[in-house]
Amino acid sequence: MGGFFGAASRNDCVFDLFYGTDYHSHLGTRRAGMVVYDREKGFDRAIHNIEHASFRSKFEGDAAKMTGFLGIGSISDYEPQPLIIRSHHGTYAITTVGKINNAKELTEYLFSNGNSHFLEMSGGDINATELTAALINQREGLIDGIVHAQNMIDGSLSMLIMTKEGIYGARDRFGRTPLVIGKHEDEGFCFALESFSFHNLEYESEKELGPGEIVFMTPDGYETVMKPREEMKICTFMWIYYGFPASSYEGIDVEKARHECGRRLAMRDREHGKVFPDYVTGVPDSGVGHALGYANESGIPYQRPFVKYTPTWARSFMPTIQTRRNLIARMKLIPVKQLIEGQKLLLIDDSIVRGTQLRATTEYLYENGAKEVHIRPACPPIMYGCKYLNFSRSRSLNELVARRMIEKLEGTMTPDESIMAEYTNPDSERYKDLLEEIRKDQNFTSLHYHRLDDMLDSIGIEPCKLCTYCWDGKE
Repeated sequence: MGGFFGAASRNDCVFDLFYGTDYHSHLGTRRAGMVVYDREKGFDRAIHNIEHASFRSKFEGDAAKMTGFLGIGSISDYEPQPLIIRSHHGTYAITTVGKINNAKELTEYLFSNGNSHFLEMSGGDINATELTAALINQREGLIDGIVHAQNMIDGSLSMLIMTKEGIYGARDRFGRTPLVIGKHEDEGFCFALESFSFHNLEYESEKELGPGEIVFMTPDGYETVMKPREEMKICTFMWIYYGFPASSYEGIDVEKARHECGRRLAMRDREHGKVFPDYVTGVPDSGVGHALGYANESGIPYQRPFVKYTPTWARSFMPTIQTRRNLIARMKLIPVKQLIEGQKLLLIDDSIVRGTQLRATTEYLYENGAKEVHIRPACPPIMYGCKYLNFSRSRSLNELVARRMIEKLEGTMTPDESIMAEYTNPDSERYKDLLEEIRKDQNFTSLHYHRLDDMLDSIGIEPCKLCTYCWDGKE
């Protein structure tokens, strides 16, 4: 997915930029960068690969040398950024978060309208941030250019653009990702995707941008230069999985929403009345908040039957080869044997996508003596790959365990819409058949997903403002 941070300070901004960007490290695994602007030295940039090292270890030396009153930083899953662009707008730095589905068509459009070339990344792709800058440069003014880029892109796009005068923050036109402003009483202001990223830097939450809103920020203040749109489709997974527990979006705390998800899962289990585990646990760290909510509501104790060892292990979804990702996920979990042997466990995770890691975790618990393993994902079955934020990197439907089981039941992964509607309806027989096939395939003792209606109620904002595409295919 990726994240970014920007600071406009009356004094030097590098300290805040360094730590504010670092606080977005949970959102990306491959590239990171910082750009600052100093009135005497001009623009200065550093970009590093962070696949095998942390942001701080890579950028400490750069931060010690950088100076500037303006700065933007990014954590990226894919392209190197921020970029420094020289155009008729002058020189500016740009960083983006989002996903461009029509990159090929946009590239052809730009070639036909005077763009001479793009730098090609390893693997043959064009840098999405460079493509965005080329679209912006199609218009005479930066603001018009930002709007033009957002309108042309199929997918999602939020961005920070830093000129010599200040920083533009633009939220995706459907608000699929958050963008918030923080205020420091003495130093100035900042932009961030994650609101928690500036609290320890002594900023207070000042304003959340609306969908499509564009704000121009300087050390002395900020102004809205493009008003927000009415329609919003913020990614629901920001609360379920992506977001850091201490963050808040649209006034809803992430950890509070996760506790509520777990609470409602427990309420549904109480209706069924068939599962009586010895204790509840969450897959570290993605299922812990949900599991605590379940335990509090059910009265069943919360325990940690395995502990995640993180000091030297990279994140489990970092390697590109799936088997290696599965191996790292398994090797990070250290069992507490006395809490597993002979026990009936109810295990909660944020989701089941491919069904590889959670099955491996379940087998791991059985190998260490677990008597039963009951699984409660904190969201419904994932039926569609994400079109907007790369939540699921699945390139095809056959990577999704739910679709593979639908193929087993129907003879095809892509039955017609009326049949798919039954598979997404938790009260239908086809849905129950699907869960049973997934349960058997994954070797779970029992399986109940969080219902879509319960999940949306758990978050607590109007359902029409939430993107649910990966579960029900509705845009």
